[in-house]
Amino acid sequence: MEQLWQKISALPIFSAELKTGSALTATPESIEFVSRLLGRKLGDMRFYTTALTHRSAVHDPSTPLNTHSNQRLEFLGDAILGLVITDYLFRELPDSPEGELSNTRAKIVNRKSLAGFARSIKIGDHLILGESADHAKIRVSESTLADALEAFIGAIWLDRGISAATSFINEHVIEHRRFNTLITAENNHKSRLIEHTQALHLPPPDTASYRKRAQSMKNGSPSRSAATGKFSAEGSPREKRMQNSTLPPKQCSTLKAYPEEKRAFSWRLC
Repeated sequence: MEQLWQKISALPIFSAELKTGSALTATPESIEFVSRLLGRKLGDMRFYTTALTHRSAVHDPSTPLNTHSNQRLEFLGDAILGLVITDYLFRELPDSPEGELSNTRAKIVNRKSLAGFARSIKIGDHLILGESADHAKIRVSESTLADALEAFIGAIWLDRGISAATSFINEHVIEHRRFNTLITAENNHKSRLIEHTQALHLPPPDTASYRKRAQSMKNGSPSRSAATGKFSAEGSPREKRMQNSTLPPKQCSTLKAYPEEKRAFSWRLC
């Protein structure tokens, strides 16, 4: 794959696109930071300067023209990281089915996990931000840190190829002290719910209803269980007392679903 990458990057049209870097000048601190992480003589520092450039710097009046944020590199790095992690899990977990592998990968490449890896290398301290931006907030933002880490991986790929990018991911992600903890953690509640409903031969859960649940509980409107498909009236204690006072004890009214509904469910008010 490394030989293929060298052939592709040698193409004139592709090389010209790759050599388009940031107009910002790298600071000595940034150069030292990148050198410490990669452990070898730097190639094109413009890639890494772009990887560290937050979008707030692009719109700052003091920023030079032709300055690019790290968003495009983030797009590239996200794909590279997903490829390397997928390859690692496929080889290391030969008995895991496809669904379990996908869930495990999601635990590793989500925003919270990537922000933790990014904090370990202190990438937030070296971000290039706009002068008017909230530096204290942006440098610790999970979204910003995760994006910067992916962009940095993209910069390594462009500068040195897949081998260097894979080595970086191995050292700072796969060999991270929290990596095994993330793999074994059961924190993907949505996937666990889907597996539960499938095991019980129930209709797939309507996850969109979760976002409405808080509002439903607040105003007392009925909410439907994603696992059973049944509605129940929920609301404040006062609203529940009003409901109980208007309906006879131990008596329920049931409204059947319309025939055209694909999923049969009942609406029960007790």
